[in-house]
Order: sequence, then structure tokens, then C-alpha cells
Amino acid sequence: MIVIRIFSVLIGVVILVVGVYLIGMRFADGPNALAAGGPLVSGELVAEEPDWSFARDVMEIELQLMTPPRSRTVWVAEHDGALYVPCGYMNSWWGRLWKQWPAEAREDPRAVVRIEGKRYERTLIPVMAADPEAGPVLAELGRKYGFPAPPPEMALSSEAMLLFRLAPRAQATAG
Repeated sequence: MIVIRIFSVLIGVVILVVGVYLIGMRFADGPNALAAGGPLVSGELVAEEPDWSFARDVMEIELQLMTPPRSRTVWVAEHDGALYVPCGYMNSWWGRLWKQWPAEAREDPRAVVRIEGKRYERTLIPVMAADPEAGPVLAELGRKYGFPAPPPEMALSSEAMLLFRLAPRAQATAG
């Protein structure tokens, strides 16, 4: 009986520590590994549109949605002067539970990304299987992260993967 109590207390302490950590991360300047973080506040806010070719070999970036103001670490691909962010595992219950940001981005597509310490205001534009850039972006993701690129109609039509283009705010609101 004492062993069960000790084990229960240990489990309770672990749950409490993890819960405090996850809640505390909501106030942090950015994410930490798999834990979502708070708003991205540090780093220069770059207004002009950069040459994104520098991001070709950047493995991960920090992405913050404006509503709710949480940030997470995501993969990134550069293609033809634009940045793209994928979100996989969306056709599994685990993916839909773990990755709620795509649904939040559909409600409010405004975002801030932080890449190598600099912040950029963006708008997330969904990329569909029929869009001409879908195939080349999936191929770039495959090259960069070492997996075979699935056909766009298989990956994007089934929503196994979602893909967003990171458009400049002014361009996204004007068009």
C-alpha cells in the first residue's frame, strides 16, 4: 500500500512539473523543442521583403500566430523566392490533437516568423494540390528533410499534409 502511495505521489509530481512547464512556456519568447511558446518579441522586425534564399538550408523556424498568440517550431522550405511551411500528420487523431495551429491559421492567417533572430510579419496562404508550386515545394521538402516527396494530390488532397505559403502582409491583404 505504501508503494502505491509513493508511486501515486511521484506520478502526481511529474504531472505537476510538466503542467507548470507547459503553462510557463506560454509566456516565453518563443517555443522550446516540442513545447509551444508565447509571442515572438525579441529580434529585429524586418519590414522589407528579403531574399529568402538564405533560408534554403535553415532547418527550422519559429512561427507565431496572432490569434492565439502562441509560437511553435516548424520546418520551412524556400522555393522560387517564397517561404513555405508544412504541417504533417493531419490525417491522424494524434496530429489533429497535437497540431491545432493549422485550424487556427485558417481563422486568422496573420503570423510572425523568426528566422536566425530576425522577425518577419507574414500571412499564411494555404497551398492546394492543384497549385503549380505544390509539387516543387514538396520536392524541396523531400530534399531538405530526406524523405521521398509524395505527389501533391496524395499529400495535400487527403490533408495528410497541409502546406502554407508565407506571404507578405501587404501582398496578402491587397490580393
